[in-house]
Amino acid sequence: METNSNKNRTLLDYFWISARGFAMGAADVVPGVSGGTMAFILGIYDELLDAIHAVDMTFIRRILTLKWKEAFTEFPWKFLLSLALGIGAAVLALANALHWALENKPVFIWSFFFGLIIASIVAVRKRVGSWGVVNILAALTAAVGAYILVGLTPSETPHTPLLLFLSGAVAICAMILPGISGAFILVLLGKYTYVLGAVKNFDLLTIVLVGTGAVMGLLAFVRLLRWMLNKNHDLVVAILTGFMLGSLRKVWPWKILEPISETFIKETNFIPAVFNGEVLTAILLMVLGVALVLVMEFHANRRTTA
Repeated sequence: METNSNKNRTLLDYFWISARGFAMGAADVVPGVSGGTMAFILGIYDELLDAIHAVDMTFIRRILTLKWKEAFTEFPWKFLLSLALGIGAAVLALANALHWALENKPVFIWSFFFGLIIASIVAVRKRVGSWGVVNILAALTAAVGAYILVGLTPSETPHTPLLLFLSGAVAICAMILPGISGAFILVLLGKYTYVLGAVKNFDLLTIVLVGTGAVMGLLAFVRLLRWMLNKNHDLVVAILTGFMLGSLRKVWPWKILEPISETFIKETNFIPAVFNGEVLTAILLMVLGVALVLVMEFHANRRTTA
């Protein structure tokens, strides 16, 4: 349901929402980086959950009975449309460029995103009102879990309809969580290449199965996550902060790549032994990523207190 602040938004406000969507889309294009992370640090995570939660049985019933005016009167469609336009623009504009950069200049791209996530952790931890023993342990457990998860070697699984449906549901749940990439979950499940091929070849059956699983998983998981945030906000945010901390293993810039099959590559992180121009540039890009997030957070706080 739209709040008063949503109804009073100007065209410029929706432009900035699209800009946040662009940042989310850019993050989703990069393997191992979650769009949920960007939504969290840009201050629209809770509103995004609320907007998805608004797709309830009442809304669906009104759509199916062609009562569109009633359906969209209280539905935050302007927010979702602005966000979707930004995400779509990022995917279209950056997919090829980022794919080229990841192939040719991976250290620089990962350095920039490493800086983004470092600053994100600093920004997000401030949203925990009290860092008691329970919250600290929960964050550490989540960090260890995410660290292990992103280091797993991808597996092969059968491409049955049920597994395709479940893969879509699990991947979309990961995508909405800060710190865990839905695309990486598909890689772990042995479905990323298969699903990507289905999209390129217009394999409608596979697309519908994965898409249906994603929609059902998103609508169900958002309700659970939203309930958990309302029930114990600090604990959930502490866990999400831990996820982001553990995910740093995936975006560490310096890696040794070891092919383990025709499809999968094992990644081993290392610390560069020589300080050269590449290392200096990578460090500067990390600093740029940190500065970008802190500047965005500063302006977001100013808009909130204004």
